[in-house]
Amino acid sequence: MKPLLFDPLEMRGLTLTNRIVVPPITQYSAADGVAGDWHLMHLGQFAVSGVGMVFSESTYVEPNARNNPACLALYSDEQAAGIKRVIDFVHANSDAKFCVQLCHAGRKAGHKPLWEGAAPLDEEDRFQTYAPSAVPLKEGFPVPEEMSVSRIQDAIAFFVAAARRADQANADALELHGAHGYLIHQFLSPLSNRRTDRYGGSLPNRMRFGLELFEAVRAEWPDDKPMGVRISATDWVDGGWDIDGSIAFAKELDRLGCDHIHVSSGGNSPLQKIPAGPGYQTGFAAAIRENVTAKVITVGHIANGHQAETILRLGAADVIAVARRHLHDPRWTWRAAEELGAELTYPKQYERAHPSILRRPPP
Repeated sequence: MKPLLFDPLEMRGLTLTNRIVVPPITQYSAADGVAGDWHLMHLGQFAVSGVGMVFSESTYVEPNARNNPACLALYSDEQAAGIKRVIDFVHANSDAKFCVQLCHAGRKAGHKPLWEGAAPLDEEDRFQTYAPSAVPLKEGFPVPEEMSVSRIQDAIAFFVAAARRADQANADALELHGAHGYLIHQFLSPLSNRRTDRYGGSLPNRMRFGLELFEAVRAEWPDDKPMGVRISATDWVDGGWDIDGSIAFAKELDRLGCDHIHVSSGGNSPLQKIPAGPGYQTGFAAAIRENVTAKVITVGHIANGHQAETILRLGAADVIAVARRHLHDPRWTWRAAEELGAELTYPKQYERAHPSILRRPPP
C-alpha cells in the first residue's frame, strides 16, 4: 500500500506531489527585505529534495510591520523581483510548489535576530510599532501605538497589495500568518487585545480583523490558487487564546473559502508554558480537522517518516510540516521515502544517489 505521506494532494487548481511541506523559517538575511543568494540556496535545497511545497519565511507587507529590517518583505517591486527569482528556481528545478506567507508583526515588530536574543532593536534603529492595543509584548519592548480603524484598513490594504505582488512573482499559494503572536493573533487573543470597539471584547469582535483581512485578500488572490491561514491553537496561558476560539475562527475561515489551516501554537506571551514533545501540537490539528473542510497542516517535533505517516493514518491532519528537522537534514523527505518504501523522483543531477542505484552491487 502506498504511504499516505506520498499521496498527491489537490487544493483548487494546485496539486502537491506529496504531503510534506517546509513551513516558514525566518532567516534574518534579506537586504532591505529582498531575497538574495542565501534564500535561493536555503529554499532551493528543500525544493530539489522532494517536498510537496516550500513556504517563504514570514514576508512583511509594510515597513512598520517588519519583524526585523533583514526579514523578507513584499511592499516594493525590488522585493517582488527577489522572491520571483527564488520561485522561478523552484519551478525550473523541482516538482515542488511555492507558498508565500504574508505577515504583519504588530507589537513584535522591530527586534534583533534570534542569535542576538530577539531583543528590541537599539534605540537609534527603532521604528513605530502598531498593535490592536497599547500593550507591549513583554518588559523591555516598546509600547505599540493602538491601531485606529483607519490604520486597520491601511494594514488590510498593504496585505492586498503584497498578495498582488506574490501573484505577479508566480507564487502557487498564499498563507496569512495568524500565529505566534503576530498581528492577526494579537487581535484574536484577549491577552493582547484590550479594545472596546467592534474589533475587541467578544470573540466575534476579536475575530473580525482576521476574517475581514482574509476576505479582502481572497478577493484579490486568483480563484484557482489556494490560500490558507496559520494559527496558534492556544496561547498556553490561562485566560488567553485557546482551542475553542481556534475552532470557532477556523469554522469562519472555512465558510469564507479558506483552503488550508496551518495549526501551530504559542508565541503571544512570555507567560506561556509549552509542554513540547513529539507531535505535541497534533491534537490541536485533529480538533480543527473535525470541524472544517479545509486541509489541515500539522507541525511541531515530527521526527521521521513513520511518525508523519501515523499522524495521517490516524486522521489528525492532511499535511505534515517539518521545519527544524529539514534545517538539520535538507534531505529529510528522501529519508522518509526510504523508511516508508516510497519512490521519489530525484533531480537528474542527483539521480546517481537514488537508493535503487546505491543498493546495486559494484560492477
